Amino acid sequence: MFQLSSKIKFFVVYVAKSANILFWFSLLSVTVLPAAATEQFVLPEPLGDADFHPVQQHQAELGQRLFYDKILSGNQNISCAACHHPSLGTADGLALGLGEGATELGSERLMELGVNQRLRRVPRHSPVLFNLGAKQFTRMFHDGRVEINSRWPSGFDSPADEFLPTGLSDIVAAQALFPILSEIEMAGQIEENEVAGATRRRADYAWDIVLERLKQNPEYVTLFTNAFSDVDSSSDIEIRHYANAVSAFIRFEWKSVDSPFDRYLSGDLSALNSQQVQGMQLFYGQAGCSSCHQGTLQTDHDFHSLGLPLWGPGRTRRFNNSVRDMGRINKTDAVADRYKFRTPSLRNLENSAPYGHNGAYDQLSDIVRHHLKPQLWLDQYTYQDLSLPQAHPLQDADLLASLDNKEQQLLRASISIEPVQLSEDQLTQILAFLSALNDPNAQQGRLGIPQSVPSGLAILRE
Repeated sequence: MFQLSSKIKFFVVYVAKSANILFWFSLLSVTVLPAAATEQFVLPEPLGDADFHPVQQHQAELGQRLFYDKILSGNQNISCAACHHPSLGTADGLALGLGEGATELGSERLMELGVNQRLRRVPRHSPVLFNLGAKQFTRMFHDGRVEINSRWPSGFDSPADEFLPTGLSDIVAAQALFPILSEIEMAGQIEENEVAGATRRRADYAWDIVLERLKQNPEYVTLFTNAFSDVDSSSDIEIRHYANAVSAFIRFEWKSVDSPFDRYLSGDLSALNSQQVQGMQLFYGQAGCSSCHQGTLQTDHDFHSLGLPLWGPGRTRRFNNSVRDMGRINKTDAVADRYKFRTPSLRNLENSAPYGHNGAYDQLSDIVRHHLKPQLWLDQYTYQDLSLPQAHPLQDADLLASLDNKEQQLLRASISIEPVQLSEDQLTQILAFLSALNDPNAQQGRLGIPQSVPSGLAILRE
């Protein structure tokens, strides 16, 4: 079998096919590969600055302080970083998180008992924050419940409806307003503080209370006036300024465009080793991964059912106490969207385990195998290896959904991906390619964790 792979310096753009060999000429080099390995896949274009929303540095610096400050939570005991920590790949290291009221980080996270005991776990796995400043992102959350929609005055369709403010810079800013409204994430229980109580009336009532805390802090007022040209005093600060600052930080801090794969797309053909190249060819070709994980960021931003195992407290509408999470249907009411969740980007996966919308798999290789044979892996799944701290009595509800035979049947019927036959060597090659999507510099972040925050509250470090 022909096994030629070489590089030749060349300075024209041309494609020719001869004697079962495909020649790909780029402005910098030419790669010669077997035609069978290259004919059926097309690589995406490299990312450039034009693909991202611009960021104002002073806004990012303000957003950094807000991101790590517990002052935004109802009981002032949790920050955004508890569930999106840089040491854990901007996630939390747990299958399902323990939000407001818990202490410590990752596998050491503990839930308080007694009067401050929480009611349930966070119902979905904490999503990572890399490259959210890319313009192609138009939906947020696993079910896409916040999305760009010009029919709304704010420019976004969201659970806040008409109360979402205007003047939000982008989809990340719109998303940033909602964790502080969640009882189990940041707000706390309704009898504990005025923020939590206000969330039951109107979203903007709760935002106003949080905003007032920031207005009363002189250091924050200075940061806001430096960051925004339309803020001259505390009275000018609006909730949109908070959201835009947090967005600026996330978009600046975790922009990830210097992985080996990025360098390869930009012309450095030595950036990937042979195994990674073979995995890339499979990913964008025979294995069909790119039918959903499309483009440079490996996502079509659409919704699919993988048939991931049922477990956890569930996520339903406020007055529905069912222990189930049916995904996109909660937003659209379309039966076809049952158990569908948004396709995630695959950047920087190495430190963001577990994987899946409910963190069902600890190992990257296992969730890839699930993609290849979803029915089989659903049927043989066991719950023993979940990355889940004990939190009595929250664990009493963890596996209830898995015992519901009707839900199990509906889940199996919903699976929207086809099985794929790959050898163990091919699986290893795909995993090697996924490792080429890691960008160590982006994982560290650009601004890092601040030494202190204006509230003076403790910062959650590693």
